Parts: sequence; C-alpha cells; structure tokens
Amino acid sequence: MIKSKIEWCDYSVNPIKGLCPVACSYCYARRMYRRFCWNETIRYDTDWDIELYKIKKPAKIFIGSTMELFGKWVKNEWMFDILHKISHLRQHTFIFLSKQPYNLSKWEFFDNCWVGISTTGNDSMSGLEDNLKNVRAKVKFVSIEPLLDYTPMDFRWVDWVIVGRQTPISVKTKPNPRWVENIVIRADKEGVPVFIKNNMASLLDLPISNLRQEFPK
Repeated sequence: MIKSKIEWCDYSVNPIKGLCPVACSYCYARRMYRRFCWNETIRYDTDWDIELYKIKKPAKIFIGSTMELFGKWVKNEWMFDILHKISHLRQHTFIFLSKQPYNLSKWEFFDNCWVGISTTGNDSMSGLEDNLKNVRAKVKFVSIEPLLDYTPMDFRWVDWVIVGRQTPISVKTKPNPRWVENIVIRADKEGVPVFIKNNMASLLDLPISNLRQEFPK
C-alpha cells in the first residue's frame, strides 16, 4: 500500500503482483518493471490488506493500480479472496478499474466498491452501455485516460466520469480541448459528476483550483 498521487484516491494497493499482460504502450508500471528488473511473475500477495487496517479514517483506495485484475491470468480464487477481505473493510471505498469490461459482470461487488471501465476515448466504447449496465456495483464509472481520441459516449449507465491526459505530457499526445468540453456536456446532460485531472489544467488554460473535480453522490 502506498499513499497515492492520483487525485481521485487516497491510497493504492496491488494484491496481484507481476507484469500486467495487457501491455498498454503508455503504462508507467510496465516501464518501472523493466527499469528496475522487478519480478514479472504474476502472483497473489495474500497479505495485501494488512496495512489497510492501520488507516483510521475512511479512505478511497485504488485497488490494482498496476495490474488488470479482470483478465484470465487472475485466478478466480484470488478475486474471491480480494472481495472477501474488502467485506471486512466496509469503512473504506475500493475503486476498481478495468480494460476487460466484459468480465466485470461475473462478480458481485459490495456497496463500498466503485467499478470502472478504462478507455482512451473510443477503444472500448462500442460495448460500454451493455458492459456497464450488467455490472453489479453501487457506483459505476468511466475513466477516459489518457484521452487520445474522442467518440460521443453514452453515460446513461454511468455514475462518474474521469478525464485525464497522457503523462509525461507531450505535444504528440495532446488531446483536443473540445473533446473535454463535449465529454462534460454529455455528462451534464445525464447529471453525471465529472473529475478532470490536474494534468488537464494547462490544456484547458485553467488553474487546478478551477478544474471540476467532482465525486459520485
């Protein structure tokens, strides 16, 4: 467990260790594994929850920040154990994020779980509505990060939208500010809270303090 620099959570924890097979080209964790020659074997850390009991105040905890938890490489018994341990930590909110949205409906999440789909703008939008409406979670969301492209999205089954750009910031991956505007307009139409990450401030020519950084109701 580490204190997170991600603006929408307080801590991040990774029950599944190893090199994520999804292999996103922009993945910071993958670069870290290569740079420091970390153990790439995918394995389950059964003691991942111990440190969480030391957190006294309710916290938002991003679970699986360096690993896709809903791929075939994660054993069912591992996920059952993860959810079982979450059931004993009801004071905290656990945030799951997946690039394998078609596997999310296999699981029933406790009310202290927020479950999201990760997209870069249009790579997984075709099945967004069907994938999200079948997810059994109290809060369902979409994280559009890094925003690399834009196709109009349907937010009817969404309780929260996150928008961010690729880091390190580069001219080559600079999103069009109009994409952000269109996302916000569509979210507002459905009454969905929007969280715009700090790295969007310069793109939108706004101070960080003026960014919309809303959370699910």
